[in-house]
Amino acid sequence: MRILVIEDEAKTGEYLHNGLTEAGYVVDVAANGIDGLHLANEMQYDLILLDVMMPEMNGWTVMQKLGARSKTPVLFLSARGTLEDRLKGLDLGADDYLVKPFSFAELLARIRIILRRGQPQTQDEVLEAGDLRIDVPKRRVERGGTRITLTNKEFNLLLFFVQHQGQVLSRALIASRVWDMNFDSDSNVVDVAVRRLRQKIDDPFAVRLIHTVHGVGYRCEHEA
Repeated sequence: MRILVIEDEAKTGEYLHNGLTEAGYVVDVAANGIDGLHLANEMQYDLILLDVMMPEMNGWTVMQKLGARSKTPVLFLSARGTLEDRLKGLDLGADDYLVKPFSFAELLARIRIILRRGQPQTQDEVLEAGDLRIDVPKRRVERGGTRITLTNKEFNLLLFFVQHQGQVLSRALIASRVWDMNFDSDSNVVDVAVRRLRQKIDDPFAVRLIHTVHGVGYRCEHEA
């Protein structure tokens, strides 16, 4: 497994490089956002660890420039730990957000969770919900024959919905299964993510797939 670390603080970059190498990963370190973006576009990585506060090009901009074209999962590592910052990182499409200082053991656990999600599927390789079709191995989504481009997080969220068609899914369950985090009732991360997903898979079409169950959560169902 190959990991790209984009971190401008030399000691932190060295710490991550040494620790992740000892854990068995192949690690490249970029000392700024510009070099990190270049490596991310030129090389194939299984995961990117991305700092936020960097000169010239910060982590937010790197994430935006990577965009939906990149299928590489991203874990933000940042000293910026406010709820607003964490929501922004997740809203941009990151798979996780870890606040500095952090436990290296926790970082390794989160890395394993993210990489495990990306393992090839052994069953249900193509899923359908009405005119929506998900090719799981290729991470390709179409609706009515139209290709829909999703971020990693949007894809994982849609996949979870379709795998549980007809079921009412609470926000707590969605947060636990898609973000691997405990649900904070003051957080709107799930609602924001669902709204973004709806803009792509529901708004352009006549029939909605994702329905709000007021006071509980959401349900995925094709209602003709």
